[in-house]
Amino acid sequence: MTLYPTTELLDVAARDGHGLGAFNVTMIEHAEALAAAAEESSAPVVLQISENAVRHHGALRPLLLATTAVGEAASVPVAIHLDHATDTTLIAEAIDIGVQSVMYDGSALPDDENRAATAEVVARCHSAGVGVEAELGEVGGKDGVHAPGARTDPHEAAAFVADTGVDALAVAIGTSHAMQTRDAQLDLQLCRRIADTVPVPLVLHGSSGVSDDDLAAAVGHGMVKINIATHLNSVFTSRVRAYLDDHPDAVDARKWVEPGRRAMADEAARLLRVLGAAGTAASFRPAEVTR
Repeated sequence: MTLYPTTELLDVAARDGHGLGAFNVTMIEHAEALAAAAEESSAPVVLQISENAVRHHGALRPLLLATTAVGEAASVPVAIHLDHATDTTLIAEAIDIGVQSVMYDGSALPDDENRAATAEVVARCHSAGVGVEAELGEVGGKDGVHAPGARTDPHEAAAFVADTGVDALAVAIGTSHAMQTRDAQLDLQLCRRIADTVPVPLVLHGSSGVSDDDLAAAVGHGMVKINIATHLNSVFTSRVRAYLDDHPDAVDARKWVEPGRRAMADEAARLLRVLGAAGTAASFRPAEVTR
């Protein structure tokens, strides 16, 4: 199947009131697990490759091409997204290879510089048909200036979107990146006010720290794209660890990667149901253009 524009996945999710699962890929087995979860759930999905993952591999192209191949083979709508990119050279490379969207992370910059840099990235990406997500201020947990208690002002967020032209905006309502416990306290009323004020879909970063009930509530209060990485990595790693504990002589990586891949697929499928996305793949028109 042809890959879908991320903006279309966002627009349909916002229109129909379900969440859009956006899950991170650090190796090909992750991409396979997440695509399998989307197919099992009959749900669209965004497969995300972060700048940190690129740094781990030493290059973008191998992982992006592999993830693209997995996405194109899926029977449900899939978009490939470059996540938390600060390097504009990397963004240019991702555009050339064929991502559907990028998240430009200028959140650590002074506000004026962030707006100007984000607007430049938007102009470059839009000229290539690529969507752009950005972040106003900074969600906690990325070694930045804001604690998890940071909150986004709705009117500042609307002004940021107007100044930059971004297609989606990550906002701070109580989550923090890399949480390994699911006890984040969301400000759902703030989420609703931002959604009512900002004219583009909202993105919840740090969603690994959010309970099932609050994930569903966040979607109900106007959140659209739900980014989950750490929680799924934890599920994958826990299952691999259990296998290796039970099989201390195992040396064939396929033997221990497979249970991790299956566990990740099962949990991602469950999360897609929590987000209300299961069964929504049928809402999408056939994709016409691969980007």
